[in-house]
Amino acid sequence: MVEKVKTGKEKLLIYAHYYIPDVASTGQILRELAEGMIHEFDITIVCVVPSYTGKVADEYKKKMFYKEEVNGVKVIRIRVPEFSKSNKLSRVKNILSYFIGAMIATFKVGKMDYVYSISQPPILGGLLGVWGKWMKRAKYIYNIQDFNPEQTMAVGYSKNKLVLKAMMMFDKFSCRQADKVIVVGRDMVETLKGRFKGRKVPNHTFINNWIDEKEIYPLPADHEKVVAFKAKYGLQDKFIIMYSGNLGLYYDLENLMNVIEKFKDRDDVVFAFIGEGTIRERLVQYKEKNNLQNVRFIPYQDKADLIYSLNAGDVHWCLNAKGIKGVSVPSKLYGIIAAGKPILGALEKGSEARLIIEETQCGYVTEPGNYNEVEKLIQKFLDEKGSNKLTEMSERGREYLVGNLTKDVSINKYIKEI
Repeated sequence: MVEKVKTGKEKLLIYAHYYIPDVASTGQILRELAEGMIHEFDITIVCVVPSYTGKVADEYKKKMFYKEEVNGVKVIRIRVPEFSKSNKLSRVKNILSYFIGAMIATFKVGKMDYVYSISQPPILGGLLGVWGKWMKRAKYIYNIQDFNPEQTMAVGYSKNKLVLKAMMMFDKFSCRQADKVIVVGRDMVETLKGRFKGRKVPNHTFINNWIDEKEIYPLPADHEKVVAFKAKYGLQDKFIIMYSGNLGLYYDLENLMNVIEKFKDRDDVVFAFIGEGTIRERLVQYKEKNNLQNVRFIPYQDKADLIYSLNAGDVHWCLNAKGIKGVSVPSKLYGIIAAGKPILGALEKGSEARLIIEETQCGYVTEPGNYNEVEKLIQKFLDEKGSNKLTEMSERGREYLVGNLTKDVSINKYIKEI
């Protein structure tokens, strides 16, 4: 009997929700994952038209589906209605349009060997993967970036017991249907096991998220583009404590403004918030009401400029609200240590991000909600500015990243697991 020679690459369908040029962190990671696996798989992405900010460009308003190719990856984009991040109903309509559109797009992609989906949008991301598995008779890989409803419960976004119970039932169903579940933190492995107490835990593995260490790396303080960024936003000659990322519900930022207020008379320090999100307006109002002259709000930076904005900070916040341990890993951690910056963390003991900070000693960290301690840590950093301590923290973080959290390390693990 003659053995059939295998020709061509195996086909992989990825439900991405957001994909480049959108700036969502999952979109960035999935772009690097897809492009990093292109030598092994023939890859198709199903995602929304660029709309992370809520707005849709005119060129994406004419048809339901748009087929593109981005760096060798096939992309099918789904037109969705515009939304406001502060309006729950408009967000729900937007997400459901993606979900239904992605189900239809599944029939436009031909035969698939593997289907991969992430846990975004919550619950629906997992169900899309199950749909893809059934329709394509393919192996299904479910990548959980955030556990829901656990995340919804942790921040009190919904307290409706019936809704939460249904969410849990659906997501456990997606986990059981998956041929492999991939989580992004050691603490998240425990959450998965906890969901299936006394029952068979789905086949699973843990792979850290990553950052491209060749794109984000330490720059000298006098680098012209870092200096230009500081000048543009009035940050010159200040010690900059920076928050860069989504200004959302999961980071306890509103309560931290009370702590920042205690430093309002210090003109040698500035607290810079870079990004957009559901609570940005509330933070801006707090700043104005309490006349916080040393707080700045700065828009999202293009990915190409991220290296300069991250390097402009002297210390970076890495935060999660209480209850997020085992549920999610703040992706901003990777960018901070890639740029070689010390971390001011409020993270639960045993959570993946805190384990990394403590193992590498690349910052100071306390429990979420321990505001007295957060105030002391800000003061500690101010007392140590310009010292070797901060330089050594920076070096330890970057060194650990290069050894353990690079794009190549994680993508090779994904290829092996798939």
